[in-house]
Amino acid sequence: MSTAIEITLGARQEARQGSRLWGMWSLRVVALLYLAVMLLLPLLSVIHDGLSGGVEGLIRDVSRPAAFAALRLSLWTAAVMTIINTVMGVLTAYVLVRYQFPGRSFLNAIIDIPFAIPTLVTGLMLVVLYGPQSIIGGFLNRQFDWDIVFAPPGIVLALLFVSFPFVVRTVQPVLMEIDLDQEDAAATLGASGWMTFRRVLLPAIVPAVITGALLSFARALGEFGSIIVVAGNFPLRSQTAAVYVLSQIESDNQRGASAMSVVLLAIAFTLVFVVDWLQRRQEHHA
Repeated sequence: MSTAIEITLGARQEARQGSRLWGMWSLRVVALLYLAVMLLLPLLSVIHDGLSGGVEGLIRDVSRPAAFAALRLSLWTAAVMTIINTVMGVLTAYVLVRYQFPGRSFLNAIIDIPFAIPTLVTGLMLVVLYGPQSIIGGFLNRQFDWDIVFAPPGIVLALLFVSFPFVVRTVQPVLMEIDLDQEDAAATLGASGWMTFRRVLLPAIVPAVITGALLSFARALGEFGSIIVVAGNFPLRSQTAAVYVLSQIESDNQRGASAMSVVLLAIAFTLVFVVDWLQRRQEHHA
């Protein structure tokens, strides 16, 4: 009798293990298939199209005056935005974590607004605020001959708005984990506020700062909605790489659009891999 029960229990256990194993493999297959269909196939298709003329053809397509100017504009405006947002993002994260003041919760909430609103709306807001018909835009144009809208400054402003949350939300959790006793000890030893930040806080948040900066830069390279409104689509003047891709599609130059897309993808992949490496390194040292 006991032997029969053991056999029955063993059979049930094997059945459960087989069902669990089948479920695990089924989940893996479904996840990998979805990843392949939604991500890998589109990426491979645009890479294949961009390289259809070979590496020399890709270089030739990207080296055209309009294409090269668009890529250069995207890179330097994204770099300027990244420097500004890195400094201000760290400052904002520090204020939100270390200080209590009226409106702190509201400020913490609106930081994520750029994630929620359409980027076209962002472009419209900047045009209304800084356009030549506005008070600010008109004053700057009359007094200093500065054009904000339909010019590189408008691109930088749009990128600052849409990319601002990345540094703040990356640095903020790290600051929250740092014990205040370290700062208090530094202050007790006579360190100034700047020295405490530079010697105590900055080494701990450097990986998070770099991660947030790289994510901001990658986000800026792919920005389209706000740029097309703020900067327009003027080749050699205010046309970014993402807008250039649209212009080439409208001109029925699919390979030219794909070539620029391949360059943007290469930059994005590099940044993503660097961010992943930094995060794994940070987790390893945690």
